[in-house]
Amino acid sequence: MFGRIFSYLKKFDWILFFSVFLLILFGLAEIYSIALSKSGSDLGNFKKQVVFVLLGLGVMIFLSFIDYHNFRSFGNYLYIIGGALLLGVLVIGTTVKGTMGWYDIGGFRLQPVEFAKIILIIFLAKYFSNNSVRMNPLRHLLVSGLASFVYILMVMKQPDFGAALILFAIWGAMIFFAGFDMKYIYVIGGVLVLVFVMGWLVFFKPYQKQRIMTFFKPSVEDSLGEGYNITQAIIAVGSGGLFGRGIGFGSQSQLKFLPEAQTDFIFAVISEELGLMGVILVISLFAVFFLRLVAIIRKANDDFAIYFLLGMMFMIFIEMFVNIGMNIGLLPVVGIALPFLSYGGSVVISTFILVGIAESINIRNRSKY
Repeated sequence: MFGRIFSYLKKFDWILFFSVFLLILFGLAEIYSIALSKSGSDLGNFKKQVVFVLLGLGVMIFLSFIDYHNFRSFGNYLYIIGGALLLGVLVIGTTVKGTMGWYDIGGFRLQPVEFAKIILIIFLAKYFSNNSVRMNPLRHLLVSGLASFVYILMVMKQPDFGAALILFAIWGAMIFFAGFDMKYIYVIGGVLVLVFVMGWLVFFKPYQKQRIMTFFKPSVEDSLGEGYNITQAIIAVGSGGLFGRGIGFGSQSQLKFLPEAQTDFIFAVISEELGLMGVILVISLFAVFFLRLVAIIRKANDDFAIYFLLGMMFMIFIEMFVNIGMNIGLLPVVGIALPFLSYGGSVVISTFILVGIAESINIRNRSKY
């Protein structure tokens, strides 16, 4: 048994692991810094995040020893479980800031949509690895689209526009990776425009419209709301200089000018306290993470593993891109966390699940050489 464990650890992608671990440490340092600004230096959230990280590490190690083919085998069942969790939260969930998207379990909140993202990637990876899109492409487009939109509609019902956007982006990326003819991609783009127009006229709530309007004129539209958030984030990013003000010395975060500092706007805190050099280091760690995933993809020898890794890489990249874009005023605020760095148990554990499965793929593909 111990020999097998040692053999697995030798095949572990330690560069991938340490890139994630260092990003987690950056996040913990900034969450601790933000906690210092609260009355009485309340370290409650910091201590919770440490627990989440330790739990996530355990889950990652456990999953790395599990054969990833099991996720393919149980993909349909996982999809049903994910749907049940999203449906259940609409009935018995806890509402936080206008979104009914959390289960309250003994003082800890579980956000099922974070795990639904992983399940959707697994389901689509299984579906496209089992079916050639060149044979009856319209059928495969409709089946995969319907499966994705069931999740998207339930998330919109919460409502969580940001998470719904990520789910849609996952489906869009997966059909691109699956090799659909570009005419289908163009049609989907046209339908998306029509849906957006209809949503604006019928479905979007006032605060969602306000966020979009704020994107174009953040200093004018809703200057005390979303415009204020974006303006303060831009000030924080710009005030860090080359080396930053130091952890615990950021004026925007420590004096509470920057809202949601430990979640949506943690990148702004990093920029202010660690400066341009800190930002470059964080971006470099993400780059190392993505490069290691590319290396694992190149060694993968089955379609499910390749589709899963591509979906995983795209999801983390788009969440990183949108979050940073929010922080520097290039994108509207849609409530998307920065992977590995933002506060939140569901976000941390779900990303560790992804890394654990990626390590499982790497270990088993290396075992075949």
